[in-house]
Amino acid sequence: MLHKHITPTFTTFGLLFLLIQFCSVSNLFADSLEKAPEPEENVVGIRIAPPFVMQESDGSYSGLSIELWEEIARELQIDFQYRERDLAGLFQGVEDGSLFASISALTITAEREEAIDFTHPFFVTGLGIAVPHRPTGLWSAFLGLFSADFLWIVLLLLALLFFWGILVWVFERHENRDEFGGSASEGIGSGFWWAAVTMTTVGYGDKSPRSIGGRVVGFIWMFTAIIVISFFTASIASSLTVTQLDSRVSGPGDLPNVRVGALSESATLIYLEDQNITPNTFSTIENGLKAVEDDDIDAFVHDAPIIRYFARSDFRGRVRVLPGTFNDQYYGIALPINSEYRNDINRVLLEFIQSDRWEELNNRYMGER
Repeated sequence: MLHKHITPTFTTFGLLFLLIQFCSVSNLFADSLEKAPEPEENVVGIRIAPPFVMQESDGSYSGLSIELWEEIARELQIDFQYRERDLAGLFQGVEDGSLFASISALTITAEREEAIDFTHPFFVTGLGIAVPHRPTGLWSAFLGLFSADFLWIVLLLLALLFFWGILVWVFERHENRDEFGGSASEGIGSGFWWAAVTMTTVGYGDKSPRSIGGRVVGFIWMFTAIIVISFFTASIASSLTVTQLDSRVSGPGDLPNVRVGALSESATLIYLEDQNITPNTFSTIENGLKAVEDDDIDAFVHDAPIIRYFARSDFRGRVRVLPGTFNDQYYGIALPINSEYRNDINRVLLEFIQSDRWEELNNRYMGER
């Protein structure tokens, strides 16, 4: 009888225990599903560097590097999102794994290859030099003569002519009325004319001092005028020279002797320091070009296509880029060392840069080259 009562009781407790365990496992499974992180998109680091990376008004990105990367991602079915970083952050992110890749106008260097990897180069260029823009031509050269310093010299010369003209008139107005007589304005005008022809050694002879005081003045002025005309001639020659020299910089050979600017933490900075040139550094290209415009530096050195883009857009008519390039630069996509995608990315990259589409994109972003 007792056995009959105990058996149902144990059966009930067993079923209850199994139910509790099932609920616990179900809750744990549900929690694990809720807490399981969704797969993240690959983060691609970018940095604004027109015309390779630019941001549009709607927040999207465009540019030659952007076009290249999106073609690669589309071909290899890589999901990604862009994230802006500074130049150092692009390389650091790839090195520490927080970035899947970095794109912009990134120069491949031996130092950078020690910490990260690069794809094959997709663009070859060189360094360029931005200098102040000054108008050229005969009319501009003529107008360039009339600088503030030059005008002050002219005013000083006129003042000297009037001074010596008045001085000779004071001595001659009574004793030499035929040549320095008349009203004060007429007499001073005659004195001014005499001082001018004496200074230029023309000596028409139509007016000459006859009094002792006038002749002493004339004697002193003749020797003084030699010094004045020599100084005036030198000033004109200096103004012409400055006008003809459109810039203190005509090529990379002039950089050691002028004030140079470069982008901080850039390959350009490393190159200049290797050439024993210590440049002023700037956080942005715009700041460097503004310093050129404001005459704070004589030249800003950076990748030629980038500063040429700014010279024909934001800084049009304010800075210009010298012809030619130097110190070849090879742009690549930065990847982590031993990236499993490197070979596939290189394959798509090489196929794309050999296509007609790539040539069209180059013409669109760089202009006809």
